[in-house]
Amino acid sequence: MSILPSLAVSLGFWQDRPPAEALETARHADALGYERLWIGEMATYDAFALATRIAAGTRLALTVGPLAVAVRDPMLIARGAASVADLGGRPVDVAVGTSSPLVVSHWHGRSRERSARVLSESVRALRPLLAGEKTDFQGEAVSTRGYHLRLAAPGSSLAVAAFGPAAVRTAARYADRMVLNLLTPASAGALTAAMREEAALAGRDAPAVTAWVSAADAGDGEAVDQVRRGVVGYLAAPGYGEMFTEAGFGDLVAFARTRPHPKELLAAVPRELVGAVGLVGSDEEVRAQLAAYAAAGVDEVAVIPASVGADPGGRATLERLRRLAS
Repeated sequence: MSILPSLAVSLGFWQDRPPAEALETARHADALGYERLWIGEMATYDAFALATRIAAGTRLALTVGPLAVAVRDPMLIARGAASVADLGGRPVDVAVGTSSPLVVSHWHGRSRERSARVLSESVRALRPLLAGEKTDFQGEAVSTRGYHLRLAAPGSSLAVAAFGPAAVRTAARYADRMVLNLLTPASAGALTAAMREEAALAGRDAPAVTAWVSAADAGDGEAVDQVRRGVVGYLAAPGYGEMFTEAGFGDLVAFARTRPHPKELLAAVPRELVGAVGLVGSDEEVRAQLAAYAAAGVDEVAVIPASVGADPGGRATLERLRRLAS
C-alpha cells in the first residue's frame, strides 16, 4: 500500500458562497475527526477573530495564516496569536507569507518592495515574540523594539508560505514548516528538495511540509467548476504558468497570457488541469495523487473542500477524503 500524507483541512473562503460556510467547514472537520485546521485570511473574516470563534466550538488544532507580512507586523501577529490562545483556551500556530499584489498593494495600499527581505526579517523578529520575550530586532526592512506579550506566550510553531527561491530559503533556515499552495506533486517535490538542501546548508533539520490542495467530487459539476474558477487567476502568473506548462497545459497558459475574458478562460480549463493540482477524480486517482504528494516529500495535505449547494461546507468531500486516506 502506498504511503499517504496526513490530512488536515484548510478553509476555502469561496467567493461564490456565503462567508459563514467557513464555520460549517470547521464543524465538519471536527466532527469527522480531522486534527488540524488552517485558517487563512482573504476578503471576509479577520483570521484571528475567526480562529477565536472556531476555538470555542471545536477541538481542532489551529494554524492561523499565512498572514501577509507587509500588512501585519511581527508585534501584531504575536499579539493576535496570544489573543486566540488566551480567549480560545488552546494553543495556536502561525503561518506567514508575502501574499499577492492584489491583497498587499490593492486592498491594503502597502508596498511589496523587498518582499523577500520583509519575510525573512519578519520571521526572525516574530519567533522571540511568540515565546514571550522582549524583542529588540532591527533589520533592513523590519524592526520591533521593547514589546513583549502581557498575555501568556502562545509558543506557536511558525510556518512560511513559499514558492520562489527566497521564500524557500527563509522556510529552510527559520521555519518549523513550509507551506505550498496550488502545486503539482512534481513542483512540490522540487521545492521540497530545494528547501531540504538549504536546511542542510544552514545546519538544521528540514521543516515539515504542508500542501494546500483543493478537493471536489468529480461527479459534481458545480463543485468541479468552483475549483476550476480557483485556478484561473494563476494560469498566467509567473512561475505558475511555467508549472502548468510543464504539466502539459502550455497552450492554455499561452491563451491565458493573451488576457482573454475570464469567462472564456474558465471555459477552456479542463478537468485534467484541476486534477493535476487538486484532489478531483475517481477514488483511485485521488489516492494516487495523495501518494504522489507523499513521494514528493509532503508530510501533510491540507484539504480545501469545495462548498456548493448540494454540499455546503464540504462535508461529503471531507468524509470521502477521510475514507480514502484511511
